[in-house]
Amino acid sequence: MSPTQIVVLVIVIVVLVAVGVFAWTAMRRRALRDRFGPEYDRAVETQESRAAAERELRDRERRHAELTLTPLTPESRERYAQAWEELQVMFVDDPARAVGAADALVTRLVAERGYPTEDYDDQLAHLSVEHARTLGNYRDAHDIHLANERGEASTEQLRQAVVHYRALVADLLGDEPVRTQQHTDGPVTDAR
Repeated sequence: MSPTQIVVLVIVIVVLVAVGVFAWTAMRRRALRDRFGPEYDRAVETQESRAAAERELRDRERRHAELTLTPLTPESRERYAQAWEELQVMFVDDPARAVGAADALVTRLVAERGYPTEDYDDQLAHLSVEHARTLGNYRDAHDIHLANERGEASTEQLRQAVVHYRALVADLLGDEPVRTQQHTDGPVTDAR
């Protein structure tokens, strides 16, 4: 082989390796985007680089895999659905109390599923792996809940918090938390 052929062969190998690395990186990035949805974009915005954000998201996946998550029993699912209905009825008379109750309900539901609840940021990180599509709703609802505790939330914000909590509850339960059919005593109140 001539020196020119060796140089060309080395260049071709380097280019093929670079293309392979690029394709592998793009595939991993796409998998993270598909899994985390809007949470991927949020992580990229909050980290110093895309690579750091992707490391953080892969770390979340690793920590999530260490959890022992349990599906809800049909009885638990029904209990939470019933509690949600009661919470929506409570909203009509006492929106501030209903938002506090919604936050507590979500915390209980998350804990029963097996997610940690001691640290809010840690809880968000764990939830982001399977519930990234509704995590923004949870953040917004929780922020309104905290504003409510300070006496700074309007009735419209409280209503929006209940709508946001509803999205997460539905995601965690795997279905709509509130029945839409009419009961014998009248229609179910819906905070939408």
